[in-house]
Amino acid sequence: QLQKDLEEVKELLTKATRKRLRDVLMTEKHKLEIEIKNQPPSKPKVAAEEEKLSVGGYTVKINNYGWDQSDKFIKIYISLNGVQKLPAENVQVNFTERSFDLLVKNLNGKNYTMTFNNLLKPISVEDSSRKIKTDTVLVMCRKKREEKWDCLTQVEKESKEKEKAAYDTSDPSEGLMNLLKKMYAEGDDEMKRTINKAWVESREKQSKGDIPMDI
Repeated sequence: QLQKDLEEVKELLTKATRKRLRDVLMTEKHKLEIEIKNQPPSKPKVAAEEEKLSVGGYTVKINNYGWDQSDKFIKIYISLNGVQKLPAENVQVNFTERSFDLLVKNLNGKNYTMTFNNLLKPISVEDSSRKIKTDTVLVMCRKKREEKWDCLTQVEKESKEKEKAAYDTSDPSEGLMNLLKKMYAEGDDEMKRTINKAWVESREKQSKGDIPMDI
């Protein structure tokens, strides 16, 4: 639009004869030339369409994955059909010492993301990487210390510890009772009958003074 305005001003200048009018047109011409110069370069239509395609459609959060470890690496396997056909720059992973973010752009018209925060132990950012395999993205987190990880994140560890604490008390009989209650709640009919039988027998023994046990 600015270019069209400039062309019209130039045309008017060729027709103007009065000095005052020519001065006004010259000032306007100068202003338009500066505005056009300061405009960001417009992208060719083809490039703009390519950029749109590279972004993809809506974003899908990845929740399913598998993981393994060696002495040096934590390995996270993410299954994505056809990911090997994408340009390498469409599969991006950003690492920090205790997290990583995966972004897969425009895979079958969708973007895919996965975020791991609060990794169980620190990783080496510069030595971590990702590999693209057939239908799989492999994220390689380089351990700072060569030691076994019991789980991937601090949250998982805390969850396991809480569950363990619920069935692990200083009183052995209380811990056993909690375990039996859990087995009863989650067991099938056969398991329930077995536990009920054990409970009846323990009550009988307690009434005889054989063991100080109660449910």
